[in-house]
Amino acid sequence: MENLAYLANASNLVLYLSEYMHFSPSESANSVTNFMGTAFLLALLGGFLSDAFFTSYQIYLISALIEFLGLVILTIQARSGSLKPPVCEPGSHDIPCQQVHGGKAAMLFLGLYLVALGVGGIKGSLPTHGAEQFDEGTPQGRKQRSTFFNYFVFSLSAGALIAVTLVVWIEDNKGWEWGFGVSTLTIFLSIPVFLAGSTFYRNKIPLGSPLTTICKVLIASLLNTCMPRSSSNAIASMSTSPSPTPLSEEEIATGNGKDTKSSHESPSESLKFLNRAVVNKPACNMLKCSVQQLEEVKIVIKILPVFGCTIMLNCCLAQLSTFSVQQAATMNTKLGSLKVPPASLPIFPVVFIMILAPLYDHVIIPFARRVTKSETGITHLQRIGVGLVLSIVAMAVAALVEIKRKRVATESGLLDSTKPLPITFFWIALQYLFLGSADLFTLAGLLEFFFTEAPFSMRSLATALSWASLAMGYYLSTVIVSVVNSITGDSKHKPWLSGRNLNQYHLERFYWLMCVLSGLNFLHYLFWATKYKYRSRGPDK
Repeated sequence: MENLAYLANASNLVLYLSEYMHFSPSESANSVTNFMGTAFLLALLGGFLSDAFFTSYQIYLISALIEFLGLVILTIQARSGSLKPPVCEPGSHDIPCQQVHGGKAAMLFLGLYLVALGVGGIKGSLPTHGAEQFDEGTPQGRKQRSTFFNYFVFSLSAGALIAVTLVVWIEDNKGWEWGFGVSTLTIFLSIPVFLAGSTFYRNKIPLGSPLTTICKVLIASLLNTCMPRSSSNAIASMSTSPSPTPLSEEEIATGNGKDTKSSHESPSESLKFLNRAVVNKPACNMLKCSVQQLEEVKIVIKILPVFGCTIMLNCCLAQLSTFSVQQAATMNTKLGSLKVPPASLPIFPVVFIMILAPLYDHVIIPFARRVTKSETGITHLQRIGVGLVLSIVAMAVAALVEIKRKRVATESGLLDSTKPLPITFFWIALQYLFLGSADLFTLAGLLEFFFTEAPFSMRSLATALSWASLAMGYYLSTVIVSVVNSITGDSKHKPWLSGRNLNQYHLERFYWLMCVLSGLNFLHYLFWATKYKYRSRGPDK
């Protein structure tokens, strides 16, 4: 329900900004990627608060109310003509199109970024809240948790399916105030639905700020460099640490508590430069660290390269909400007598995900488990790697489709026109299918990878890295567009991605550039994935 409310607007927002708020295509694309990037980046805040001060249950409720308030503001603005810039014809010189500014722009961005804050809080708390309901001390519980992450992505897609069909149709045919209104009602109804399970939920108690632990270990390892070694310091600090991290439910359930404590009596050999935080005498009492805290920080540092390697994939996914929608808007979107809104194009990856997710969980994974004789069948990093390869293919397909679209525009004499081209929008569906498949493999894999590998006290924050990767991908898309325009534009040539007519863009070159960057990123990922050693949280990870 939350994803329905969010995506109903995000998938079509680029057209709302260009047609009603009179942004140029590139400005609309950048505004949408900034909005979506901010929403996903704020998931880190939601995850941090869930670990440190509140439960994930409380963060969801607070965030849902904030998103509801933002949607109310957007609905009011869309309903009132006086809160939007004057209506104009893009091709007319009589009434120049006036881009939204002043108080109207402030109202627009206030509503959008309240929605972004709410979305971030929900994304940062809800996956962890669901995963914590399973007993990870048993193989059955871990398998059920893996199934949960697959069906979590399936549920996101179910909400997206309604958003990009019914709600987008309402926005295009009945008005944006109705589209925003449906989203407002949906997020409001999600609150009692969530509350209905309150008596059954298992809630993790907040264990204090994970950022404090990370900063303390990093600062201590730096400042303790010049301090003498102390053989008793590491063991002594186990009891004197102000906020030792308790054992996880799995460790208690499986009886691994003694092993954990004994393994923490001396620091591991990986990332040895951090060991100074406990091996050397602390520079001051405030910087006393336990070996357990040190090992937890090492785990977080080890998973960061995987996080970094998925940013480029999400930069490719950003094109689903921007240039791909604008491409489809220039094509023939009729399906028989039905005119399909361009923003409904994500239906292709959404339906594919809804078919592939159950197939993956009930057919592919059981088969892989029998072949590999392992609990997971396909490791998290292998799953993420498949997603990265699919994103490379998707960008190559997108470039080839754009070349064909431009050729049709040239042959039809419509290169300088805004009329629909005589080419079906189904060609765009090809890049959507590959990117949708990449999203399923990578997002579910990342969510489970970060949840299972992260320390117990940092799970919400670590899981939120999946959404932060999306955010960084959207921001990177904005940066790449700006850099490409800056480099390619000079006195003799127009920038590749500039102007109001998409037919004048060199979008195919941009897609080839994304394909090359994605290929280099995959090689970077292989380097880190082959070096990574899984934590022994269960048999045969």
